[in-house]
Amino acid sequence: MIASVAGTVAAIGADVAVVEVGGVGLALHCAPATLSALRIGQTTRLAASLIVREDSLTLFGFADDDEKHLFELLLTASGVGPRIAQAALSVHSPEVLRSAISLGDTSTLTQVPGIGKKGAERIVLELRDKVGAPSPLPVQGGRPQAWTEQVRQGLIGLGWSQLQADQAVSAVAQTIDGTTPPVPVLLKQAIRLLGKNR
Repeated sequence: MIASVAGTVAAIGADVAVVEVGGVGLALHCAPATLSALRIGQTTRLAASLIVREDSLTLFGFADDDEKHLFELLLTASGVGPRIAQAALSVHSPEVLRSAISLGDTSTLTQVPGIGKKGAERIVLELRDKVGAPSPLPVQGGRPQAWTEQVRQGLIGLGWSQLQADQAVSAVAQTIDGTTPPVPVLLKQAIRLLGKNR
């Protein structure tokens, strides 16, 4: 089984990167965020998962082992194939996916193309006990900041994109000096910041 691929990036396509290893070019299907970090001619290491079908061998590449683990876990859910699992990691970070599954947040899961309401409910039902706790939240001053994910999810729920929510949370975090205000106060501050950028 292929667990990772390390070599020189030979080509980058819309959804595939070719990594040359020992004179052989391996095509790995990757999420946009993974592809955007690659540069032709530079060496890279991608975690990899080989999907074997009767008529094909397909390699999927990931930025790290955490993404790969979640991809393979998603594949164990009924009705989830490699394309949907990769689409989920293209739309959401592993932390957001874990949080959505563990909290039963089907609205976040249905943002993924190919996952409807029933599919999201099935994923939650089948994977909730397997997914584990979400990864540790960003730290500030050496302590995890529990408010960050609450504010991020609040912003996403109000219609902002994940990227906009992440940027607003980072901006708000920089304004905190000393005691952390209550989450509603932080959420209002983030909304104000995003309102200015619209």
